[in-house]
Amino acid sequence: MQRSINTAQAIEAVVTYRRTRRQVMTIQPVPKASVPSEAELLRNAREMVPRLLERAEAAERQMRVPDETIQEMKDAGFFRVLQPRHFGGYEMSPRVFYSIQMILAEGCMSTAWVYGVLGVHPWQLALFDPQAQEEVWSRDTSTLVASTYMPVGKVTRVSEGFRLSGRWSFSSGCEHAEWIFLGAMVPSEQEGAAPEYRTFLLPKADYTVIHNWNTFGLKGTGSHDIVVEDAFVPAYRTHRTRDDSPAARPGLSINSGPLFRLPFAQVFTRAVSSSCIGGLQGAINAFRRTAALQVSRNFLGATANDPTAQLVAAEAASAVDQLKLTLFRNFDEMMTHAELGESAPIEDRLLYRYQSSQAPEICAHHVSRLLKSCGGSGIYTSHPIVRTFLDIHAGRAHVANYADPVGRNFGGVLCGLENKDSTV
Repeated sequence: MQRSINTAQAIEAVVTYRRTRRQVMTIQPVPKASVPSEAELLRNAREMVPRLLERAEAAERQMRVPDETIQEMKDAGFFRVLQPRHFGGYEMSPRVFYSIQMILAEGCMSTAWVYGVLGVHPWQLALFDPQAQEEVWSRDTSTLVASTYMPVGKVTRVSEGFRLSGRWSFSSGCEHAEWIFLGAMVPSEQEGAAPEYRTFLLPKADYTVIHNWNTFGLKGTGSHDIVVEDAFVPAYRTHRTRDDSPAARPGLSINSGPLFRLPFAQVFTRAVSSSCIGGLQGAINAFRRTAALQVSRNFLGATANDPTAQLVAAEAASAVDQLKLTLFRNFDEMMTHAELGESAPIEDRLLYRYQSSQAPEICAHHVSRLLKSCGGSGIYTSHPIVRTFLDIHAGRAHVANYADPVGRNFGGVLCGLENKDSTV
């Protein structure tokens, strides 16, 4: 178990850091002329797909995305897409980020899932107190942050911050990160008041990874458990995640672009649903490659001659196109409002949130039909669609992708009831 320092030591460390922070902070914003174009980033992602297909089996076997894949994504600048320019990032439109994720998923959905999770964290870190951002990025702007937002941590208020303990599950890509976001409920300072949800930022020295990831799908994500034993977390390394007001986002003082005014739930939930869209496209690609080779279960020769299989392929391709158009439309609308210094109407945001949660369910429906159309060959684990079938169904299990409560809340608002989700 990792050693935890006591409160007095932690406070002294904070004071020392504040004295030296000006000497440490030497980052220069990336000149706009040096930021790669959207076309260049998407081309680089597309070029990775064949290599990801080759590495997918190894990722499953090792229960982690290969280090060489993480390094390639770093070298390509993928993790900088949502990172603030103030700290060496590109600060680009969310549609670029999700486009990269969906392309990567055509090769390996576990890789795309890990990219979505680790790649969205620079956006959230940009909302933290600038001091927290400097601690993570001042020496290396390519430093990655993992997460698990389950509100299971035990929190105690102390001078200058909090003490945190607990065990969290589902930390995707945690072995590739030097820091982590952990969710917990903070007791109110007012007696009888409700606790407040916050994200806590901790360095690797303050937590332990428990290797227990063994699932039927998304095996390569390495989403292990995280254990913390009585670690001190200074207040500036916490984020009031369910509060999208400027007051709860001190990072806006240096990261003032419209990107960082988007609602947390809209940005994060798409990071854990959009890989399913790319995964479905990957399944379509595999189906097209094999349709002329495998024999139809309807004795029509090749599967390509089966009218049912033809319709299944057409419907899946149409679904991917609709899901992508919806994703891009939604973020274009939200960015337009953010540029005007306002939020999109609440009914629109509820719709967007519902559409995000529906995406994995829609993809699961179509990948299941594609696999069924493969006939007997589809029961072999070596079939190229089986891995994606399992990965998409595993992706549905994420709490953010449970569409029913999101839909009920949206439908209730449409019927005149009060909105019960303040995070959208």
